[in-house]
Amino acid sequence: MEDRDYRVAFPTRGSILGAAELAALADLVNSEQMLSDGRWRSAFEHRFRDHVGSRHALSVTSGTVALELAIHLADLRPGDEVIATPQTFSATIHPLLDRDVRVHFCDIDPATLNIDPAQVEATVSDRTAAILLVHYGGYPAEMERIVAAAHRHGAVVIEDCAHALGAVRHGRRPGALGDIGCFSFHNTKNLTTLGEGGMLTFDRDEWYVRLDRIRSNQPDVVCRIPQSPTPPPTPLLPWMRFSGEVYAYDYAQILRAGTNATMSEAAAAVGIVQLDRLAELAARRREIARRLDDCLGRYGQIRLHRPPEGVTHAYHLYTFFVEAGQAAREHLVKALDRSGVEVQLRYFPLHLTPEWRARGHRLGECPQAERLWFDQQVNLPCHPGMTDAQVDYLVEAVTAALDETLPPTGPTGLDERAAARA
Repeated sequence: MEDRDYRVAFPTRGSILGAAELAALADLVNSEQMLSDGRWRSAFEHRFRDHVGSRHALSVTSGTVALELAIHLADLRPGDEVIATPQTFSATIHPLLDRDVRVHFCDIDPATLNIDPAQVEATVSDRTAAILLVHYGGYPAEMERIVAAAHRHGAVVIEDCAHALGAVRHGRRPGALGDIGCFSFHNTKNLTTLGEGGMLTFDRDEWYVRLDRIRSNQPDVVCRIPQSPTPPPTPLLPWMRFSGEVYAYDYAQILRAGTNATMSEAAAAVGIVQLDRLAELAARRREIARRLDDCLGRYGQIRLHRPPEGVTHAYHLYTFFVEAGQAAREHLVKALDRSGVEVQLRYFPLHLTPEWRARGHRLGECPQAERLWFDQQVNLPCHPGMTDAQVDYLVEAVTAALDETLPPTGPTGLDERAAARA
């Protein structure tokens, strides 16, 4: 697609910022409190933990950093095997390129675009150290079977929840379905913290200690009590005890260097407001998705990305499938583009990208992911910043493009559709 203005485009921002966020920022600035590592960050983490239903929530500077740290917590060793989905953004699994591990790309369920639990059950073994998956587009993965299979073999399940804020699976939220949840608050996501930000959610207390050290510029270590401790120098003043801390332990092993991954207080303050608004923002996405479902569902050669009862889709991405063949999909996409509707195809199967081909992965490895991406998959705009007029135009443009592309099938013929639009 050429770079141009669209009448209905994908969002420059995935969420809406307004007066409430500005008020929170003014409160922060006028408070004269610290702008880093302060009460807003702690409050955001506690609120987020309660929202997800996890024991801990720890904020970082981006979703990518959250994934890097989650993979670190998996304690991968040379020769370990990792199961991953091919249908996700590259950041989900990029940290694995730095590790001497064998990656198994596990094919997807064509109904959900999530990793196929049956494929996971067939692939997991005692050599599997971790499973990395995404809740594609905000459609929660079938976690019960995946987690059960992983835990039978001692593997850690890492959820990439970048799309999943607003989703629910049988009363539970992504981020508390596996062992570690990783969230992104990037500019394009369902909740944003001024452009960048991330969160990890999990239950293990020892992981909180390790992650808190790493994000605060301290190394992740295995400690031991010194056998013959060196007496620390006498502090210059009674409160100058840093030297005592230095000599309290020796490091038996350094697992990872620390870094500065501290979410700013400004980002956290906005995050709190955005979390308060999440239900409203998610409802708008679902409303737009329902309009599109009603439109697309009248066409027999279109398949919807619609979850079953008990599962709530977050609609970070609105996806559908053209089952009339590659040529029909191409015709439809071009017709929509001509009408001023931006169309995306997310995401290119990762096992076919150059970095993973360099690790031995090839075409044919994940036939479902390949078939759906190359032949059927379409993503349409669906975000709370869309006006009612844009939604109306989107539905009209999709209907016109489908009438042009697909022959009338089933009980609703072309004339009946035209009458319904009149």
